[in-house]
Amino acid sequence: MPTFDKEKLLKLVQENEIGFIRLQFTDILGSLKNIAIPAKQLEKALNNQIMFDGSSIEGFVRIEESDMYLRPDLSTFAVLPLQSERAKVARLICDVYTTEGVPFEGDPRNVLKRALARAEKLGYACQVGPELEFFLFLTDKDGKPLVQTQDDAGYFDLGPVDLGESARCDMCLALEELGFEIEASHHEAAHGQHEIDFKYGSALRIADDIMTFKLVVKSVAMRHGLHATFMPKPIFGIAGSGMHVNISLTKDGKNAFYDENDPMQLSKEAYHFIAGLLEHARGTALITNPLVNSYKRLVPGYEAPVYIAWSAHNRSPLIRIPSARKAGTRVEVRNPDPSANPYLALAVLINAGLDGIERELMPPASTDSNIYDMSEDERKAAGIENLPAGLDEAIAAYKQDPLLRQCLGHHVFYRYLDAKVAEWDDYRVQIHPWEIDHYLSKN
Repeated sequence: MPTFDKEKLLKLVQENEIGFIRLQFTDILGSLKNIAIPAKQLEKALNNQIMFDGSSIEGFVRIEESDMYLRPDLSTFAVLPLQSERAKVARLICDVYTTEGVPFEGDPRNVLKRALARAEKLGYACQVGPELEFFLFLTDKDGKPLVQTQDDAGYFDLGPVDLGESARCDMCLALEELGFEIEASHHEAAHGQHEIDFKYGSALRIADDIMTFKLVVKSVAMRHGLHATFMPKPIFGIAGSGMHVNISLTKDGKNAFYDENDPMQLSKEAYHFIAGLLEHARGTALITNPLVNSYKRLVPGYEAPVYIAWSAHNRSPLIRIPSARKAGTRVEVRNPDPSANPYLALAVLINAGLDGIERELMPPASTDSNIYDMSEDERKAAGIENLPAGLDEAIAAYKQDPLLRQCLGHHVFYRYLDAKVAEWDDYRVQIHPWEIDHYLSKN
């Protein structure tokens, strides 16, 4: 990423005739927000003088304490592609500060920064590589999305069967304009489902990139007359969309998860990290799988993880160790989905792994057989637990895990909990079409 100072940035905006700057930030539920300012106000923004009403943002503050400030991270400056021809638009991702000039506890980006500071204190830097899946749906004459895919293609199919190929190509080009290094893109297993993979990087930059990725994918899809959704399970009976997260730690410039003398070539830190992820998997699920709909994906039969186990050889457990070793040694966490707030999701996963390192936890033996083929008694004998089966179970597990209060902070922990309890209460009292179909004529 290029580096900028204040003067260089002001000059760059002027020379490139950029008309507007989007000052972007994220609420606790993972929605991207922004304040757009004309370029002539950029110096004010770079002096950290742009104020906004925090009481209007989900999970931020009450109306009597609403004034908040945006502090741009200059390293995130980028000119946005696909903008109006009338004016070029750039963006800066911002941290949220209070009127006292301290980082706001409820800013998700700040939560991730605290997790990374904890890792740094232990001597580690965190590298992350996400794998985001999404669906492309047709739209009606008013541009509203239909639950109807635009192709009948399958895994790795290509045009003319993969009708989303053109949109996906334009997405990759737009992302590359923003500095992404695209490694691969392809059609996924389900009809209308796609995946674009970009290169791993430092955890904070990757969280920023995930937010940018989702915005670009949706914007390009719209220009193709399509609707892109990161909803985990939009269609019954086919695979849902995941966001597998690959995590590695480096120490003194070397991969801390690699040990050539171990039978699996994994270090003690790797085993401890895996154990921490497993111990906190049920509690962190409310963050990594935050929607009622998330748990429609986490069911047997569609390759999504359901069971809390790990393996170096198969994809049925929650955690997989990809075959790459040395600098490529990493842990793949398979349950997160792309509806998750990436700042909070990475923060809780990193904190869970670090908790395992600090407490020197050890995981159970690697599960090398297909867990989906094991009976309940066999899973019980192997000590394999289930992930939460629904948002209500995830809420209960979240409340019982003290690590989450510690890593999220009091503000985010309780504001997020309140939002999820309200979501579950709203869902559970609704009358769903399935109930009408099954009960109305029979009772």
